[in-house]
Amino acid sequence: VLANLLPTAVGVQVTPDHIGEFKVEWLTPKHAPDDKLILYLHGGAFIMGGCQMHRQFVSHIARASGIRAVLPEYRLAPEHRFPAAVDDVVSIYRSLISTGLTPDEIVLAGDSAGANLAMALMLKLRDAGDPLPAAACLLCPWIDLALAGESMTTNADNDPWFRAEDIRHAASLYCDQSQIMNPLVSPVYADASGLPPLYIQVGGDEILLSDSTRLVDNVRSSGGQVEIEVWPGMWHVFQAFVGWMPESRRAIDKIGSYVQRVLAAAD
Repeated sequence: VLANLLPTAVGVQVTPDHIGEFKVEWLTPKHAPDDKLILYLHGGAFIMGGCQMHRQFVSHIARASGIRAVLPEYRLAPEHRFPAAVDDVVSIYRSLISTGLTPDEIVLAGDSAGANLAMALMLKLRDAGDPLPAAACLLCPWIDLALAGESMTTNADNDPWFRAEDIRHAASLYCDQSQIMNPLVSPVYADASGLPPLYIQVGGDEILLSDSTRLVDNVRSSGGQVEIEVWPGMWHVFQAFVGWMPESRRAIDKIGSYVQRVLAAAD
């Protein structure tokens, strides 16, 4: 519903395409450079989402950044359970690199389950010795499918969107219970060393807030770089309400500034 109400950002061209077997859309602002890219992995609890649901939202991030974004569609559960989506985003990233794009000119981004996949992608690339992207922007990441964070309880009465039982059901559609602590399923439990810089935005009223704060502790204890912004009173993926809420517009503008900053540092 939100996707149908939110207009595509002014001046952003939408171009359908394929990367290998995967449907994608290129979202290109005016005067965007050809050699820089946002690879955006959509959320949707691993069971929904795609170009139709996310193109408008991602177009605003592309416009704020002045950088073109590519929005791929990966396989969804329950028809395609873990590790299908992880394998897909690894394949998409490697395909982009094979076209001549330089890894340090790519910024990963994603919301909720898409932020999970961004983390899993970086972990897979690191462990395989692949070149890593310049940075990653994680918007309200869902990265503990075991639901062990304290905010599952402390924010239970504050979160307007989610209940723990609903999220637990979505997790069961994505993976087996025996896989729930696998770092590629729940990256909050991963060895976070050797990752690119991370930028996290999360709502202060989310039951998933602890996913972000625990990841920050993990990254910092591993010697990595991470910036986090907790937005008081905000809910899960509040950034998607750009056009209705000033907080959402400010959040997207800050994402754009971060993307510009990390890509300028790579030049």
